[in-house]
Amino acid sequence: MNDQLTETEIKFYIPDFSEIKKKLEALGAKCTKPRVYERNVRYENADKTLTEQGVVVRLRQDHAVKLTYKEPPSTLPDNPNISHRFEAEVEVSNYDTMDIILNKLGYTPHIIYEKYRTTYQLSDVEIVLDEMPYGNFIEIEGSEQAIETAIVQFGIQNETRILQNYLQLFDTVKANLKLTVHDLTFANFDSIDVPLSAFGL
Repeated sequence: MNDQLTETEIKFYIPDFSEIKKKLEALGAKCTKPRVYERNVRYENADKTLTEQGVVVRLRQDHAVKLTYKEPPSTLPDNPNISHRFEAEVEVSNYDTMDIILNKLGYTPHIIYEKYRTTYQLSDVEIVLDEMPYGNFIEIEGSEQAIETAIVQFGIQNETRILQNYLQLFDTVKANLKLTVHDLTFANFDSIDVPLSAFGL
């Protein structure tokens, strides 16, 4: 499989980014994409089976518009603590037109989720700091060896590794806090305190 069409990553819950940012600076990481607001829309097919199958069809809007397809994740054969999945992504010129095309093909918007993302490059890994409506997370993407090296560099090797995606975590948070909101937006979490226990980690 084309390595450029695979996503190998791990995420960690990091409530306070201040120490991570200091380490990124000390290690000489380059900020390749300053903090930007993202609006993501996940789509479902007519039978509503994509989510239960772990398939992602997504439109993302930040400074650009990207259409993404992801297959169900798995773990690496020799490392069950890192997520690995097929991912194909392409930039499109117009969000509304792409939405129309998806609708014509039988896909309809299913759920919205928002975040603020800051992206860094450190050697062979991409590091993103994600500010989600329910908390802050770091994602590290690259080869298995490069990811493991970065985890040690950041001093987070004893933190809980998260293999779930943000919407799976959202489902857990909703269940544990008995929330009825549908979308993972900042407005929906404006007055909600989300403790670590709500993630079931």
